[in-house]
Amino acid sequence: MDSTSYSSPFLCSVSDAIRVRHYSRKTEKAYIGWVKRFIYFHNKKHPREMGAQEVMTFLTYLAVERNVAPSTQNQAFNALMFLYRVVLDQPIEDLKGVARAKTRQKIPVVLTCEEVRAVLQGLEGIYWLTACLMYGSGLRLMECLRLRVMNLDFLRCAIYVHNGKGGKDRVVTLSDELIVPLQRHLENRHQVHDKDLADGFGSVYLPRALARKYPNAPTEWA
Repeated sequence: MDSTSYSSPFLCSVSDAIRVRHYSRKTEKAYIGWVKRFIYFHNKKHPREMGAQEVMTFLTYLAVERNVAPSTQNQAFNALMFLYRVVLDQPIEDLKGVARAKTRQKIPVVLTCEEVRAVLQGLEGIYWLTACLMYGSGLRLMECLRLRVMNLDFLRCAIYVHNGKGGKDRVVTLSDELIVPLQRHLENRHQVHDKDLADGFGSVYLPRALARKYPNAPTEWA
């Protein structure tokens, strides 16, 4: 998603400020979304003409009228704080009157080995493989979905996770039982990839300057 695809120069400036700080594309999309909702909530009034009172009204609306989860309200809060502190250079300090979404106490659910086995037996294909990778290697959902061929080391039975939570890299163990299913999956995907290339597709996203530094990398198998 390029910043030029946004509908206004102001949103482009928000996008630029986010990318300069190397935030993830997921964070960029979320922040832009909250800024747009904030503006539309106040009848398309420009954020420079608003301040703490309008932010408090919007956040209170999310908690009271929309009954959003605490994490959702916190994300909206962070997006608006970024907007005013970084983009507009008008930091908002006092938001003590905001109604906060109630934090729900959750007891973590830990499945037994038999329950995990029953879940996996009910899955097929890519869903089974994804669940096995998450369970066997301790991968988070997005870490699993973002894996590339180059992240797999069958010789060392290792998976290299790049830019995980907190922007950190780490190495996790690849279960022996998944080596053959993964290799079969990759053989199938390689055929699809070759066909996509022949049809003029088969490209993936590379962040920022990497796409310019390695112009052929988006279509390479690795």
